[in-house]
Amino acid sequence: MKKSIRNIAVFVCICGVITLLLAGTNLITAPIIQKNQNNAANAALLEVMPEGTGFEALDMGGYSLPATVTEVHKETAGKGYVIKLTTAGYGSDMVIMCGVSADGVVTGAVCLSSNETLGKEKTYGENFMDKDANGVEAVDTIAGATKTTDAYKNAVKDALNTAIILGGGTVDIRTEEEILADNLAAALPAGDKKFTKLFLVEVVEGVDAIYVADNGAGYVCVVGEQFVGVDAQGALVTEGVADAAVITDAVAKIKATTYKEIDVTAYSDLAAYVLSAKKTASGNYVVETKGAGYGIKGGDEYHPASNEYIVVRVSMTADGKILDCVTVSQAETDGLGDACASESFYGQFVGKTASDYAEIDAISGATLTTNGYKQAVQRAFDAVNVLKGGDR
Repeated sequence: MKKSIRNIAVFVCICGVITLLLAGTNLITAPIIQKNQNNAANAALLEVMPEGTGFEALDMGGYSLPATVTEVHKETAGKGYVIKLTTAGYGSDMVIMCGVSADGVVTGAVCLSSNETLGKEKTYGENFMDKDANGVEAVDTIAGATKTTDAYKNAVKDALNTAIILGGGTVDIRTEEEILADNLAAALPAGDKKFTKLFLVEVVEGVDAIYVADNGAGYVCVVGEQFVGVDAQGALVTEGVADAAVITDAVAKIKATTYKEIDVTAYSDLAAYVLSAKKTASGNYVVETKGAGYGIKGGDEYHPASNEYIVVRVSMTADGKILDCVTVSQAETDGLGDACASESFYGQFVGKTASDYAEIDAISGATLTTNGYKQAVQRAFDAVNVLKGGDR
């Protein structure tokens, strides 16, 4: 019994000694580890602000900053800020670190991580050195990577705006979507701030886009940077419009549009890839076609990853010019191929013909999706050619 108690006492003493040793080791090493971590963090900050002497993290809670901003560090000697941002490239996120000096110019920018595959965004930040807001806007985009480099530029502009806000200034940090929504609401208040972009099936001269109020209150026509409200009866709501007749004629044309359904099953060579087809009274066509993207394997064979095709709606003149294009459905990879459902992608096809539609920017990292989408668009050209009596 005494021996057992003695053994337990010895074991407890050993554990106590080990605990003390570990505590002592931690007491010695913890500051070293923390210092190394701080040095590593500062190294990343110094990469975009080499003249910095030290940095402290800022609490962003008291500021209204761009949504892309995730971290802010202030240079302790007052030389500026280092801002970390997360922005969407072409269907994937990019994490960007940007330094902004106290006088509002970029001291450095670097892409810390990205799923983009072109790789050029890794050194693209060098183009922004010593640039202010106007200089950033003038930086060239990378050919073949327009969406990726535009996203990079917008992130750098967000960093510059953040520095202005932190310095006590004011700046409009609304997103493009928020600005659009505000402009639509201002042009047609009766629309109750809910609008849908109209899928155009007619040639409307002098109008860039038409939005329809979800509650049926009317339309908003976009002409350059001007937003013009039109009520449900076709009368202008916005005052002082220089080319009022252009606007009212466009809305009248859209309202008067009628369709004739086309039985695609009557065309044996269309039924396999054309889901529906219509012809307007003015002679234009609206077709829905399918293409095999990443979710489809072996051309037209189903792949268990999605069991779905990319379905595209295209409106086109009889002579083969695309009036509008939109993704009806898709089941491509989240964060990559699903970018085909973004207007920034499918909007590129507007105005294209069979001779130049293939030149649009591909989705970075989603070649099969891009090819499948182009396949669907090509099938729309083929369908219109057949429907008007030509050959495929």
